This record gives sequence, C-alpha cells and structure tokens, in this order.
Amino acid sequence: MQSASQPAVISRSQHRVRRSGLLVAVTIVCLGHFADAILLIAEERIERFDADPGWEARNNRAPQPAPRRVRQDFGYRRTDHAGGKLGEIGGTFTPSAEAAYYAQRTPGLDFSQRLRMSGKLACTGRQFHVLVGFFNSRTINEWRTPNSIFLRLYGRGDVFYAYVEYATSRWRAGGDSPGGFALVTDPVTGRNQLRGFATQGTVHTWSLEYDPDGNDGSGSITVRIDDETSICHLDAGHKSDGASFDRCGLLSIPKSCDDGGEVWFDDLSINGELESFDDDPAWDAVGNQREYVSFGVRPRFDFGYSTTNFAGGAARGELGGVVFRGDCRYENKMASYADRLHPLTLDQPLIMAGRVSLRRGVSDSTTLLGFFHSQDSWKVTQEQGSGFPHSFLGIAIEGPSSEGFFCYPAYRLALNASGLAGGRDLPRILPDGTAHSWELNYDPVAMGGRGAIALRCDERLVQLPLGTGHRRGGGRFDRFGMITTWIDGNAQEVYFDDLRYTARQAP
Repeated sequence: MQSASQPAVISRSQHRVRRSGLLVAVTIVCLGHFADAILLIAEERIERFDADPGWEARNNRAPQPAPRRVRQDFGYRRTDHAGGKLGEIGGTFTPSAEAAYYAQRTPGLDFSQRLRMSGKLACTGRQFHVLVGFFNSRTINEWRTPNSIFLRLYGRGDVFYAYVEYATSRWRAGGDSPGGFALVTDPVTGRNQLRGFATQGTVHTWSLEYDPDGNDGSGSITVRIDDETSICHLDAGHKSDGASFDRCGLLSIPKSCDDGGEVWFDDLSINGELESFDDDPAWDAVGNQREYVSFGVRPRFDFGYSTTNFAGGAARGELGGVVFRGDCRYENKMASYADRLHPLTLDQPLIMAGRVSLRRGVSDSTTLLGFFHSQDSWKVTQEQGSGFPHSFLGIAIEGPSSEGFFCYPAYRLALNASGLAGGRDLPRILPDGTAHSWELNYDPVAMGGRGAIALRCDERLVQLPLGTGHRRGGGRFDRFGMITTWIDGNAQEVYFDDLRYTARQAP
C-alpha cells in the first residue's frame, strides 16, 4: 500500500492485443509507489465482424410469428365494379414488405407542378389497405415512401377510412390527418371518430389535388370523397426538400404483412387526361400478380451477425438486419444481440463508436444500439412508461414522420430516470443505404458532475446532459449491442460495423 510519506506515482500505458478475432485496447493505470503499485485496468474492444463473434443471442432470429403467404392480384380487369361498364383496374391488395404496383408512367413531375387525379372507386372487400396517387418507382421504401402524394384507403368491415399523406425526397412526411372528413360520436365511448365511407359495392367519386401555390406557397393537398373534403398543408420547409414522381396509380402498402382485400377504380383522370379502361392500358405492372411467402411479419426479428457489407467496413461481415420495435409485456416480443461485458456504471467514462447504414425505415420504428443490462433491460412488465428499456445508454435511430429519421443519444436508468436529445437540429440519417461514421462519449464529470453524453454523427454534434440526480440514482450495464424497444411498432433494416466500445472500467 502507499505510504503517507511517499508521493504517488501514476503512469498509464495502452496495449492492443488480439483475442479470438477481437481487437482489445487495454489501458493500464499504475497507481502507487513502485513495488506497492495497484494495477487498474480499463478495456475497450474493437469488433470488425470479420467472423461471427458469437455474441449472446436472445430471440434475435425469431421463429415466430410464422412467415405468411402473400397474394397480390390486381391490375386491369374486364369487370365493372366501379364504373358501370366493362373495364377497370383493381383487385386484391395485400400489405407486404415487397413492393407491388400498377401505374401509368408520368416522367418529369415534381413539387413545383400542379397535380391532379380523380375517378370512381368501389370497395368490395371488408379489410384492405391501399395507396392511390403519385410516387417514384425507384424509391419505394416502406410505408411513407419518399417522393409520394397519396390517398390512403383503409378498409374496416362495413366502412373504409381515407387519409391524405405525402413524403418528400428526404423522407419527411405529413398528412395522415382526417381534416374535414366527417366525425361522429361513438355512443359507447363518447369520443369523436371518423364516420367512414361505405364499402360493399357502393361507388364513390373522389379526387386528389396538389397545389404548389397553396398554403401561401408552401404547398397543399386537397382530397374529396363524395361530398367530404380534407385539406393537408405541407409542413414548413418540406416543399423545399423536393420530390419527384415518375408513376401515378395503385401501390400496395409496402410494410409488414397484413390481411388483404379488394378495391376497384374506374374513369381515372390524371392531370386532365381521362382513362376509361375500355381497353387494357398496358400500364407498368410490378409484383402485382403473384403469390409467395414473406418473412416480413411483425414482429419477426431477424438481426445479429451478418455476412453483408452495407455499413462500409473493410471486409464482409457486420451487425444488423431487420429490427422491429419490441414489447416488454411479452418475453417473446423482445430481442437482443450483444457482447458480454464486465459490470459498468455511470461513475466512469463510457465510449462507443462505429459505422452505420440504414437501408429501410418506416414510421413508428426504432433501432437501439448501446450499453444495457442482461436482466433490467429484459424485464417483462406491463409498465410501458417509456419505449427505452431500463438500464440503457446509447443511440436511437428513429424520428417523427414529419422529420424523417434522426440518430441521437438516449438513456433510461433506474426509477424511470431517462432522457433523450430533442429538437429538429439532430444528426439525420436517411434510409437510403448511405454509410455514416459516429462516436458517442459519456463523461461522468461533465455539467458540474451531473454527467453528459455527446454524440457526433458525421460532422453533426449533439450533447445530452443527464437529468439532475440521474447519475447518482445509478445505472448498471453488462452488455453492449442491439436491443429492442419496450413499446411495439414497425421495422427498420439497419447495419453496424467497426464497433469500438468500453468493456471494462477502471475501478
């Protein structure tokens, strides 16, 4: 032990060793007086996924829900459900992650032009989900697909509901508000709800119109069905994002599988040109007439070690896949894939860094990567006060539909002490496959000892101070990797590589 009359000798050295394919950075702190020295060891690990790291896997390759058989059967038909004479388009639409559409080519359209589509529709199915409007065939990427202006029809028994929505070239979306569509009061709950429009063969007239000069030049979309009208104003700045449309027609909902149903359309007018479908118009047909098995079933997790190379590492091999939001009320609806660590706390620094590529994303989806606890973060509970698991500190990839996708720091500790970086000036990450570099540092002495998290993604820096007393309230971590949220939702396809992270702290 150190003598009271002898000064301490402090020295630090860092060594890098390779262990089972993993590069380990070991910082040795020598505190004491020569032979009486105490060795304090801090360790960082670097995982490049050149081979399967054999991390702890919990439900990340979920066998349930089972894959579903998908049937798409729509296009031109010699039937007369919607128009009163033979010839129309439509059929059976089934929501699925795989794109399917039947549409006219409309090159050269964008947000600077007035766009209009109108016609007749009839819903013979009792449950269906379909999009009709303007979109870009090269950027179909989940629901709220970029470069789109849609009327969304959602069948529920004797009625269907209609919504107007759009998304810019940067995945910033708006709409999904019923606006002037008629509301009625539920006699049981007393709440206002959409009245809906009749299905089962009733023919409705409808129109969808985008006005670039509406809303004082910011752009607006007006939808009419029979005598009901809804107006959606583009959010501030969305029009300047731009959007391009090379197709106009029918698109099945491109997200996880759901039940399908029949919808029919006739007498369509697209920017003033009438198509009565007396003959086959020979529009572009992609995936609209086929049956197949889809694994995109919510929440069928499918992530972990992957032999792909999307995130930009030097060699094949990375971490990632399809990540649905989880649900802490059920153990089989949570998942994680993570390295085992020595116990970590908030009393010493933490670091994590690497590369990331978001390839697909949809509204109401989240990916989490960071430090968490093998028990606390996997607690089965009916308490869903936050979407973040207990004992979590790391990054979240998500965002409100109006802003697209952010990459930001977040944490949740004991007794629901939690925090996340907010605002509109966060690092953005688009689900376009681009690889990004990032680094997160937790400093326990920042903000006068409160502690703070700093995240740099590409060139954007964001800081998140811990709440007052949160650090002293305690946080413990013994895993690093991917873990699902505690509140369910949709999926992302995301990949990480060249990860560097704290594995042991100096006591």
